Amino acid sequence: MLSAHLAEKIISEVKKLLSEDIIIVSKTGTIIASTDKKRIGDYHEGALLAAAHGESRIITKEDEKALSGVKAGINLPVFLNQEVIGVIGITGSPSDVSPFGIIIQKMTELLIRENHYSELFEWQTRALEGFIFEWLQQRNIDASFLERARLLGINMNSKRQVILLQWPHSLEPLTRNQWQQMLEWPEKKQNDLLVRWGNERMILLLEVTSNVPTKDKIQNFIQFSNSIVPGLRAGVGRAVDGIYVTQSLQQAERALKSIDDHQILCFDEDLIIELILDELSADTKRDYLAKTLSPLQDEDDLMLTIKELFQQNQSLKKTAEALHIHINTLHYRINKIKTLTGLSLNNVYDVTALYLAFLLLDKSTKK
Repeated sequence: MLSAHLAEKIISEVKKLLSEDIIIVSKTGTIIASTDKKRIGDYHEGALLAAAHGESRIITKEDEKALSGVKAGINLPVFLNQEVIGVIGITGSPSDVSPFGIIIQKMTELLIRENHYSELFEWQTRALEGFIFEWLQQRNIDASFLERARLLGINMNSKRQVILLQWPHSLEPLTRNQWQQMLEWPEKKQNDLLVRWGNERMILLLEVTSNVPTKDKIQNFIQFSNSIVPGLRAGVGRAVDGIYVTQSLQQAERALKSIDDHQILCFDEDLIIELILDELSADTKRDYLAKTLSPLQDEDDLMLTIKELFQQNQSLKKTAEALHIHINTLHYRINKIKTLTGLSLNNVYDVTALYLAFLLLDKSTKK
């Protein structure tokens, strides 16, 4: 409960307030941290008595002769949840150091309590992450797994919807403060589960009930999340029974890959063409790109022209304006595209083929 590492941290904080020597002693009487490094590991009988009686103990010059390992000063028991877990000692004239006693004792208890709840939070977070990882990987949902769900307070009978969030590669992993803020999302219900999913992702397993519209709630969550971690994007799977959450995760992955440069959120249920593209094998995708865009791979201007033409819904005027080129230059580029690929941007079949190729190319660069 009171580790040497934590004791050193407490010593470091307390000595900012006092110039006197300070010790932290285990409840069994061993000094585990001290401003005087030579005393670490020594037995301290005064601290042992303070811990045993749960009361502060003044150490006098006479006590130095009668008690083992002590120096004049004051020993104060440290409590966590009404239990003595150690003792902090301040060396010096009892009349000089006693006025600081209660303040130092309370400060020490505050640091220990903060550390305790931080460790408890991390343990609960890791336990939840481990459980959800197994759940989403479709491991065996047996009696043991269901018992773990019960202990974690997870309702396995609810419908669930996976929201997969990803932040830019350039950002550092979330700080504890950012993570805590995410968990305090105002609309988060008890059965909504939010966990980290690798270094750049997190997952929200949203509980879906028939009387609560999830689309607005999800949009609010993404907006809230972006206020904490700007640049977050999210793909949303469909609502499924709890035992089928893997399907919702796969759909969320597909939706996330389908997000373009102007989006931060995509629902799998809104996808159409992407449903087909996602089923194609890697070999098929490579062959398709080789037959369509391969002749243009070194023609940056032409690739940019096609992409902009699609973004402008094939409006020649808007495309020329967006590219800052003359309309005649645009016509020249379109003709060159036809010469190199054999595909005409005036033919519906050819345009469809090129558009699908661009979708495939865009998705392959996001993997």
